[in-house]
Amino acid sequence: GHKLNSSPFGPREEKPPRGRDRPFGGPPRTAEGPMTKREMDLAASIQEVTEDIVLRIVRHAHEVTGMKHLALAGGVALNCVANGRVLREGPFERIWIQPAAGDAGGALGAALFAWHRLLDGARAPGAPDAQKGSLLGPAYADDAIRAALDAAGAVYTHLDDEDALCERVAELVADQKVVGHMAGRMEFGPRALGSRSILGDPRSAEMQKVMNLKIKFRESFRPFAPAILRDHVHEWFEMEEGEDSPYMLLVAPVREDKRCDVDPSATGLDKLHQLRSVVPAITHVDYSARVQTVHEDRHPRFAKILRAFERRTGTPLMINTSFNVRGEPIVCTPEDAYRCFMATNMDALVIEGFVLEKAAQPNAETFDTDAHLSQFALD
Repeated sequence: GHKLNSSPFGPREEKPPRGRDRPFGGPPRTAEGPMTKREMDLAASIQEVTEDIVLRIVRHAHEVTGMKHLALAGGVALNCVANGRVLREGPFERIWIQPAAGDAGGALGAALFAWHRLLDGARAPGAPDAQKGSLLGPAYADDAIRAALDAAGAVYTHLDDEDALCERVAELVADQKVVGHMAGRMEFGPRALGSRSILGDPRSAEMQKVMNLKIKFRESFRPFAPAILRDHVHEWFEMEEGEDSPYMLLVAPVREDKRCDVDPSATGLDKLHQLRSVVPAITHVDYSARVQTVHEDRHPRFAKILRAFERRTGTPLMINTSFNVRGEPIVCTPEDAYRCFMATNMDALVIEGFVLEKAAQPNAETFDTDAHLSQFALD
């Protein structure tokens, strides 16, 4: 074989990299391999270049059109850090980002093309937007949910009162429980917005690691996003009062008065293990967060849960991550939700008015978690 030399990035062949590896000085990190300074620097550099290109594009669009408002779509429009810079530093007064901005969103374009161009349908913008919170997927009636849970041998209680149900969810999260929540129509797009979400307490210093390792089965450092009541967003983030980010596609800094001092000499992953704010589970290394604003006009059930949590804790936000494990599609059906709940260390599952606690499930100890996870490729 080839003679190897020592390197801070691990062993590497002496001969220079060729082909696609050449611009990066070597081969890519292997799946589940160590995360070194090289990978961090590459990721940061690509992100910075992407932001610069996006800002140049939108400034050019403004010069050409002179318009005040900007709509974004396409896969790069899911880059919420770049979107935040466009809003704060770009020339447009307001921006709107299509929540299924990847290739799947082409289905909406095809439908709109057929309606407006082929069938001469009228254009009738809706308020706050005609996408209706992106809640375009299926919902399930109580009879269907009950049948699915009974078939799985689940143990559950049912709360008929919506207020009592939302108080129960808030109580569980405030008690440091991780809750899978499924209610209403499923979201269209890659972001769970409260209808197919896993909820957690953002005040917990350990919650980010616990949810990554024991719920999502992914690297401990991956950040989580906050869902916050829209009328409080300016109190927690550097955003305008009432500013809307309903689709979790804008990044904003956590306000100075919510931050904690950190050790400036820390480097690499050690920087991530420091307490950065009073809501550390959603505060990234640069004091930013990917914000979802929640209001009754789009998400009445989720808003009611957050208001119940605020009454209990004084904190009007929660961790909101998609209801799935790493590599798995977001759950859609009651059967999907129950399987994902049982395959993880989630503490509770709420499907509409049905409440399940892991400790009460008769097959919790024998559920084959490995078989469930093996179905999905790593992302």
